[in-house]
Amino acid sequence: MFRPTALRPIATMAKAAATRPLARRSIQPAAVVSSARGFHGTARAPIKVGDALPDTDALMEHTPGTRVNLAETAQTVNRMLVIGVPAAFSPGCSTRHVPGYINHPGREGFEEVVVVGVNDVFVMKAWGETLDPAGDVGIRFLADPTGQFTKMLDMAFDGSAIFGGDRSKRYTIVVEQGKVKSVAVEPDNTGLDVSLAEKVLGPA
Repeated sequence: MFRPTALRPIATMAKAAATRPLARRSIQPAAVVSSARGFHGTARAPIKVGDALPDTDALMEHTPGTRVNLAETAQTVNRMLVIGVPAAFSPGCSTRHVPGYINHPGREGFEEVVVVGVNDVFVMKAWGETLDPAGDVGIRFLADPTGQFTKMLDMAFDGSAIFGGDRSKRYTIVVEQGKVKSVAVEPDNTGLDVSLAEKVLGPA
């Protein structure tokens, strides 16, 4: 026959709970997660003279399926010029920065000249066709849509106030025999001074 268990007085249960040692919980610090695909991961050291370019295929040319690894490209040419821009079709990029290199005779001393922007690949393609309609200048316009390449250079900045999101600083990098020879980056991120063709390549 079933006999219900006698209930313990509440006062007795409270006393037992008060004297029972609390189980210890081990609290571990939250792990810091970083990602090479976004702008908000762990900070990287700025690219400097003697470094190789970031080894990543994050850059796109003409279509999302055409990936470009500039570290590999730099190993196949003697001299390369990498031009970073804050925004395709923006006034400073379209009228002075990139055209300055298109029209500078010193550009011909580089086997590879590329323009990199944190824009989608279709925008960069259209911009390149606007600046070089005939396609005979030979400058390549590469998209860095996730900002991965730009972040690996430590060239990303918060451009939300103007561009609505993170963008690339304005810079120009000279690469010789696979290694960085010089880096010219605008101190205010978007200005038109040290990264211009006449400053990097000399007077036209």
